[in-house]
Amino acid sequence: MPSRRLSPLLGLLLILALVVTLFPVFWIVMTALKPPTDWNAVPAVWIPAKPTLVNFRTLFDPEAIREYGVGGVSQSASAAVFGSLLASTVSTALSILIGLLAAIGLSRYSSGSTATPLIILSGRMFPPAAIAVPFVIIFSAAHIIDTYSGLIAIYVAATVPFSTWMLKSFVDDLPREIEEAAMVDGQSRLMAHLTVTMPLIRGGLFATTLFIFILNWSDFMFALVLSYGRIATIPVQLAKYVTATAGTLYGVQAALAVLAMIPLVLAGFAIQSHLARGMTFGAIKR
Repeated sequence: MPSRRLSPLLGLLLILALVVTLFPVFWIVMTALKPPTDWNAVPAVWIPAKPTLVNFRTLFDPEAIREYGVGGVSQSASAAVFGSLLASTVSTALSILIGLLAAIGLSRYSSGSTATPLIILSGRMFPPAAIAVPFVIIFSAAHIIDTYSGLIAIYVAATVPFSTWMLKSFVDDLPREIEEAAMVDGQSRLMAHLTVTMPLIRGGLFATTLFIFILNWSDFMFALVLSYGRIATIPVQLAKYVTATAGTLYGVQAALAVLAMIPLVLAGFAIQSHLARGMTFGAIKR
């Protein structure tokens, strides 16, 4: 098939779309490299003349920013980075595990009633702000508030509906006969799902995992209301870089935002071949 060249108008629109999409990323990276004197400069400094890593050093050494005459930050971001990695990774793994088992049960064994999938999804029909306070009361009574176990629990509860529905669509598009053939060959039902179902939907599994990880990694509401000092996550830490003496520490915020983007970018590149297939899995019905 001959290659199709982009028309000048379509090429221009594509360039504009890329500029609009990538400009926030460019601005965050440039701000992270600016010294404090350039944060609020008028006119704005697009590219710093003397890039510095002081904003990144301040994340882990709160006093590093003082060399520019700016008050130090209240605490290191090390705990927030560790907290986000721990809570997001564990909760994503648990959500995918529960969602996969539920998806196979709903798709292959008609578990529950016909309304069960809708009941599962109904858990996401309420905005986080509406259910945050009840969870605070419940977690306080259970003595798991301001703990990583409590944060992981609410992340799992909030994302299982998504993982179940997404994975169910992938399992639905897989012919049952493939699993039945494996069982005829002597495989148990469990082994048939492990050796046949999961490898064949790995594209959808990777895509769902990345989606759930992004939801957990970027959560702000639940982490804010369920943490009081003993635990921290990156989104909550970003809001703390506002001081009475120095105002908003834009460069330090930008540096932490850059660190927050790195795992998502690396994960996207690592699974991009699976991601493309996962997002289109089921577009052609059998």
